[in-house]
Amino acid sequence: MGFSYFGPMNSVFSKEDLHEIRKRGMTQDGVLSQIEQLARGFPFAHLDRPCTRGDGITVLGEAEKERMTRIYSEAALSGRAMKFVPSSGAASRMFKSLLSVKNRGPKNGGPSAEHALTGQDPDARAVHKFMSELSSFAFYEELKGVMARDGLDLMTQIAQGRYGVILEYVLGPKGLDLANLPKGLIPFHAYAHHARTAFEEQIVEAVLYVRDRGGKARIHFTVSPEHRLLVEKHTAKIRSLYETGEVRLEITFSMQEPSTDTVAVDHANVPFRDRSGRLVFRPGGHGALLGNLDSLQGDIVFIKNIDNVAPDRIKGETVEYKTALGGCLIELQERLFSYVKILAQEKVDQHLVEEILQFLKTRLSVVPPDNLKHRPLSEKRVFLFNLLNRPIRVCGMVRNEGEPGGGPYWVKSPDGSLSIQIVESSQVDMSSEPQRNVWQSATHFNPVDLVCGLRDYEGKPFDLMRFRDPDTGFISVKSQDGRELKALELPGLWNGSMAFWNTVFVEVPSSTFSPVKTVLDLLRSEHQPNGEAKRKEHGA
Repeated sequence: MGFSYFGPMNSVFSKEDLHEIRKRGMTQDGVLSQIEQLARGFPFAHLDRPCTRGDGITVLGEAEKERMTRIYSEAALSGRAMKFVPSSGAASRMFKSLLSVKNRGPKNGGPSAEHALTGQDPDARAVHKFMSELSSFAFYEELKGVMARDGLDLMTQIAQGRYGVILEYVLGPKGLDLANLPKGLIPFHAYAHHARTAFEEQIVEAVLYVRDRGGKARIHFTVSPEHRLLVEKHTAKIRSLYETGEVRLEITFSMQEPSTDTVAVDHANVPFRDRSGRLVFRPGGHGALLGNLDSLQGDIVFIKNIDNVAPDRIKGETVEYKTALGGCLIELQERLFSYVKILAQEKVDQHLVEEILQFLKTRLSVVPPDNLKHRPLSEKRVFLFNLLNRPIRVCGMVRNEGEPGGGPYWVKSPDGSLSIQIVESSQVDMSSEPQRNVWQSATHFNPVDLVCGLRDYEGKPFDLMRFRDPDTGFISVKSQDGRELKALELPGLWNGSMAFWNTVFVEVPSSTFSPVKTVLDLLRSEHQPNGEAKRKEHGA
């Protein structure tokens, strides 16, 4: 059933509702528009084909990679670069299996807590794996310490199978309280004298490629409101470890604005209310961070997820490719700016138009609509100016090795034009066999490894909101108070929110991608000090 509105506005919202809407910085018309979108749904993307090497994905040779690095280095030294890290995710998702077993075991955590682990379900296997490799986690020594403070020996607890006690100390407030922290505050990697959190690893990495000539490295983290003080205290505490005479850190924070939340509805597309009768709003997904990125008014900005970090022993290749991607961006910018300046002066002939169209095809993977060739020269000039005068992103793409997530595809627009886009599965009509086949034939996927050019040919910041595609959000089904609701996700930060950016995909090695989605991912070789994975069946 679609949402329809027949009466005056206050028949939909009460005075209390309108107060709540205004308090969030939203408008009643905006909320009504969201409800209509939830009823209408979103059109599917039309996949033409996957991007592959040489067909939408650029492969850099060694000489070209070195040249790009040289190009980028000068820009970084001049202070143009910074790093933007979406990091508001909660660690509870990392510990989902452990929390599941903890919540179904006896509260006293005695030896009989094993009753929750006698089955062969994935959660039980994950807890067994976690306990058997506990000493391999970077938070092991700290866990031993907090348990010893209460007179408990960790090894004895493991030997006696008192897993409930251990889980309480790992996850709950009597111990490390890891399940209630943001993911960025989980100790990821063990070093000789210190265990580094994901926040620390992001800072260390940023220093290696965004530091300017004066030693300043600019890093911006988006954090959730409930965790901001914790994160700020943590970074204040550890920054002296990484600030030396040659390095100064400029660390800033922002939060996802309440105005980017979206209203929930039931399956009849009527506003969903909690047990107190209040409207339910939900976070709009990482697409809501476009406003945070826009507010930075940055120049060259690297974007990387908080959990995609590597220890020092394998950071080299990551930094190597980051700087190469930065060089690709700057070289592309210079060529684009030269064309835009000419187009802005209206000094255009057919020869230049043909040159730009070839550039669009070979460097930006853009095929304009067929009818462009029949338009007068003046219209072609305006079309090309608007097409080139946009933000730029250069995105690293890794070989598809079974990781979940979106990927690079050629997408056809209603006007027949083609462009390369990062597409999520929710945007694809999986009931269509041809579309499903294109989706499944992808050779690469998106690791969220991108560098963005956010200023125009005159050095002015783009208004990023102008270049997103509002038709690329999606609808998910969640539950609250034992009832299902429909939630609206805004166009994703690196797909729909950047749909109308000029885009280049570059192949990067899988060694530059080491995400931590579950706590057991920390047992992978890339996260272990000696580089050896603990067991092949990791992730069971």
